[in-house]
Amino acid sequence: MTPRLTIGLPVYNGEEYLAESLDALLGQSYEDFELIITDNASTDGTASICKRYAAADSRIAYHRLPKNIGAAGNHNHVFTLASGELFKWASHDDLYGRTLLERCVEALDERPDFVLAHSYNATIDSSGKIIEPYDYRIPTDSPSAAERFRGLLHAPGGDDFYGVIRSASLRNVKPHDSYHHADRTFVMDLAMQGRFHQVPELLYFRRDHETRAERANPSVRSRCANLDPKRAKGFNPTARLLAEYAWGYVDLINRAPISGAEKRRCFRYLTEYLSSRATRRVVSADSRPAVAPKEQVLSIDGIVPRRRVIS
Repeated sequence: MTPRLTIGLPVYNGEEYLAESLDALLGQSYEDFELIITDNASTDGTASICKRYAAADSRIAYHRLPKNIGAAGNHNHVFTLASGELFKWASHDDLYGRTLLERCVEALDERPDFVLAHSYNATIDSSGKIIEPYDYRIPTDSPSAAERFRGLLHAPGGDDFYGVIRSASLRNVKPHDSYHHADRTFVMDLAMQGRFHQVPELLYFRRDHETRAERANPSVRSRCANLDPKRAKGFNPTARLLAEYAWGYVDLINRAPISGAEKRRCFRYLTEYLSSRATRRVVSADSRPAVAPKEQVLSIDGIVPRRRVIS
């Protein structure tokens, strides 16, 4: 029987945190899922960890790529292997509360017109200590596509990319690209398909550490080369990568399944945004009041299943 949810975990040299992340996923209260791991030709102990877990749990399928196709390519590839009606990308170094999947699937079942569900999230350090909860004020649940667009345009975003997504909606957006901030246009493209829901519980924990891709690749070009190794060669100046980012917004608005009036509003918001970036003016979008869990969470122990302290 086909599992209802596919979790796709693309990884490259993730041996340091991978086992803890897999434990958190396999210990979820919601169990009707397959976990597909695509190893991007890792050179460390990632393969042995994956094989050990796959041998112990029939829900895991492990695929090793013959060469490194970049982070963007690997994320796109793992989705092509998915069979579930719902899909979630997982990161090899992040952690997940025990009821994360259950709450997200419930939210989508209760809201058939929504395309994505996620939870409140927080940043943790290398040992799993909470550094900072994320203050999510983006109106991604607005009935207006233009308001969802405006909110995402002016905010750095939470971690909606790692929410539970309807696979049918995901197939309607362009694959993840490799220009600067391609993750932002990808999430925006998805928001044009429908609304997002944030489960009001702190259940997703994004790990910040020295070897995380964003910190290990400080320049625009190095980040893009991490997404696609071909970017390290040929004609890929920063100006081109930024221009592709701007064009990505234009393209997704043109393709969006929304009314002409909504598209015109999106183009107006985009023009204001790009103008403010060019002149370094600060243009703030209207945002909702701060949202946060009802109770302050000081530790992920007891929330994340099979939690082991990383020394």
